[in-house]
Amino acid sequence: MISVEDALSRLFALAPMLPAETVPLRHAAGRVLAEPVVARRDQPPFAASAMDGFAIREVDHRPGALLNVIGEAAAGKAFSGSIDVGQTVRIFTGAPVPEGGERVVLQEDVRRDADRIALGDRLETGTNIRAEGQDFRAGHRIDAPRRLTASDLALIAAMNVPDVAVARRPVVALIATGDELVMPGEEPGPDQIVASNGFALAALAEAAGAEARLLPIARDSEASLRFAFDLAGDADLVVTIGGASVGDHDLVGAVAAGMGMERSFYKIAMRPGKPLMAGRLGGSVLLGLPGNPVSSIVCGHIFMSPVLSAMQGLPAGPAPVRRGVLASSVAANGPRAHYMRARLTARGGEILIHPFDRQDSALLTVLSDADALLIRPVGDGPRAAGAAADYIPL
Repeated sequence: MISVEDALSRLFALAPMLPAETVPLRHAAGRVLAEPVVARRDQPPFAASAMDGFAIREVDHRPGALLNVIGEAAAGKAFSGSIDVGQTVRIFTGAPVPEGGERVVLQEDVRRDADRIALGDRLETGTNIRAEGQDFRAGHRIDAPRRLTASDLALIAAMNVPDVAVARRPVVALIATGDELVMPGEEPGPDQIVASNGFALAALAEAAGAEARLLPIARDSEASLRFAFDLAGDADLVVTIGGASVGDHDLVGAVAAGMGMERSFYKIAMRPGKPLMAGRLGGSVLLGLPGNPVSSIVCGHIFMSPVLSAMQGLPAGPAPVRRGVLASSVAANGPRAHYMRARLTARGGEILIHPFDRQDSALLTVLSDADALLIRPVGDGPRAAGAAADYIPL
């Protein structure tokens, strides 16, 4: 058995970085930026009013000043003249500040009578003007790689960039295996169960920016598995679920080897998830996950998601780890890293980790209630409540 860290390192070595493609900004959410984005203009492109009010000269900024209203400026409709001493322009939020305007007095701080205003006694110290280029200047860069968020899209749009170069989405083919499986909605036989793992893994893959394909269930025969692998031939990552162990009906490794798989490793010193294998099959990375629901989904978090991120050009590294404190004691751990389902609560400035009592790898209800995986290192001794511990948020 190899360590989790060694397995991740070998998986990253197997995974190619995918080429870039250009997509419209509207379709770039969640994609990984492959090339820098450079602003084509200043933002704001002119000095703009931050409030509804009146643009005036600085010398007129005094209580009781009487000013003549000579025009109006609105967003998208600038006032073309200039403001002189004793004059003002009615201005609205976002409008360009006319030439000569040095501050904007709030509309509630003046009294207006036809085309004259009188400044009141309460005058703000701020100018209420957003300077040209206050947000960013032409040439401002967003560097790659970066997974694009909703806020990033707004920034890129303001930079006047309509299209971006992003990494191609990895294609993930998910193959559940076993005669005992039926799809949701079908009527299971007396010795069958409903296939569930693939739906969670597909969701994880899509959250990591991939295109997930849930292929038909492969039965426990060489012909069925070969057919499934043929269907997955154009995928960047092929993920099998079940059949990766050494039982009489666990055929995934043998069939993949017969089709030319170059195996990188088999078995990891972790629980749940020990019978995990990986290698290359044709042009695809092959990741063979255990069949137990919790085992396969935990391995999806620990291995599949980080590999998909690396394929898109993000730094190769493990799932994000956070630190909290144990809310209850835990027994000593054995020779395999243990990823325990847990629930998080907050107390003051601390995050409390509550490991569930039941950790059986078949219990999806416990996984559904969990929002973290408590990490128990290999050979870690017993830990009392209040001890610091690492966890992976789910």
